[in-house]
Amino acid sequence: MNSKAAEIADFFSRQADAIVCELTSVRGSSPREQGTFMLVGPQSLFGTIGGGALEYMVIAHARRLIANGQAEEAMDVPLGPEIGQCCGGRVGVSLRYVDAKMRERLAAQVAAEDAALPHVYVFGSGHVGRALAQILSILPVRLEVIDTRRDELDLLPEGIASRVVAMPEAVVRAAPLGSSYVILTHDHALDFLIAQEALDRWDSPYVGMVGSQTKRARFASWFKGEGGDANALTRLVLPIGQHGLGDKRPAVIAALAAAEIMVHIGRWEADSARAQAPKKLGVVIGR
Repeated sequence: MNSKAAEIADFFSRQADAIVCELTSVRGSSPREQGTFMLVGPQSLFGTIGGGALEYMVIAHARRLIANGQAEEAMDVPLGPEIGQCCGGRVGVSLRYVDAKMRERLAAQVAAEDAALPHVYVFGSGHVGRALAQILSILPVRLEVIDTRRDELDLLPEGIASRVVAMPEAVVRAAPLGSSYVILTHDHALDFLIAQEALDRWDSPYVGMVGSQTKRARFASWFKGEGGDANALTRLVLPIGQHGLGDKRPAVIAALAAAEIMVHIGRWEADSARAQAPKKLGVVIGR
């Protein structure tokens, strides 16, 4: 996982002066949602409000504020031909000088966002596992690679969290709510044990296993023979990267699997938010 908390700390360590640029209103189509912010220093940036002409314009305004010693400014920007964008919406942007108190607030906000990221466990650090870990490491998830073999984990790029575990299926039992599991070990029997534990949990956005339709059939037979709920099998993605049209190159499988994982997590988060909405509405009405 790329730690945004570490990135913002590094930004503040190198920038004595900075402007926080936040989208305060969004009407129509926009590259990012209301509340998104970025930090602009004389030489460095942290975050993005969507790129393109809007972002370049805001960066220029922010650096002008720093150069002129000004504290704040508000912008109202149409995202159309006037600035060379075709989103068609309109955004309000606030630009404010970052003082010590603001630094603390923004750092705490980013740390909380890091902590709230969904967990993804990759079981197996073979060719596909390593490729998948590299892709997931730049996505907004808390990644950990699990393997029984230290020598395979040693091949991972620096900065990717990993752990040698004698019984990887136990990791599933202890995983936080809403974790996802990608199963790619060197041992089919171990794959089956991990998948059994994952499917016994109903809070998982994604449970995927590398393999084939034959492996799926064998697992389904074994799983039901072990007393598993046949309905749970509908949640199993096997083979992972199903839209690859038979491409078996590890990097391609990994790229397609990463997309699958993010889609499943996004759907799970949206469903969870909808499920919570009536409760929140009831609280408001009750007042």
